[in-house]
Amino acid sequence: MAEQARAVVAVLSDDLRRRMYDHIRRAGEPVTRDEAAESVGISRKLAAFHLDKLVAVGLLSAAYGRPGEPRPVGRAPKVYRPTGLDVRVSIPPREHELLAGILLEGVRAQAPGETGREAALRAAAGRGRELGAAERDRARPGRLGAERALTCAARVLDRHGFEPVRVTPTLLRLRNCPFHPLAARDPELVCAISHAFLAGFLDGLDAPAAEAHPAPRQGACCVELRGA
Repeated sequence: MAEQARAVVAVLSDDLRRRMYDHIRRAGEPVTRDEAAESVGISRKLAAFHLDKLVAVGLLSAAYGRPGEPRPVGRAPKVYRPTGLDVRVSIPPREHELLAGILLEGVRAQAPGETGREAALRAAAGRGRELGAAERDRARPGRLGAERALTCAARVLDRHGFEPVRVTPTLLRLRNCPFHPLAARDPELVCAISHAFLAGFLDGLDAPAAEAHPAPRQGACCVELRGA
């Protein structure tokens, strides 16, 4: 997804493409090449070039003929519509949707007598276990000692914006908090969610030789992974 996001940003850095894409998004119906060209004042041939770039990165889809219209004599005109692709770019990486999903799940599944915090931590651990189990099913790593578990964890957590760095063979630090700046608003809660999520991830990965430990550091994730 990060590669696609970078490709989308590169394509939309061109002013003509961005204006054309905005026009198609607001049109409310499929747009032909001629209409797209007219919207930004360029030739149909040049519009086709820019439209193909927008299709290639997944921002637009292309088809022949508008749905519901009678088929014209000869070849139907090519039309374009937005795909609904949602692309967000953040440097450093952020995972606000992951945090929001954990909190929503906690609210929906809060048990009688359970506090909101307890429900959120349970949801975080569950989401982490799902991620760890999915990685284990994908990679089929067999029995994991501490070093191999941390190697596997680093690969997965890098995709989720934690920016892992291997300090020693049995110590993995996470240079980035993907939940920042929300973590700064309530560090006690959000850091506890991070810890529960990462502990759940190791559990789902079936890596008892590695553990998630609270390790608050300024500007970094408040958890590190160590060999047990």
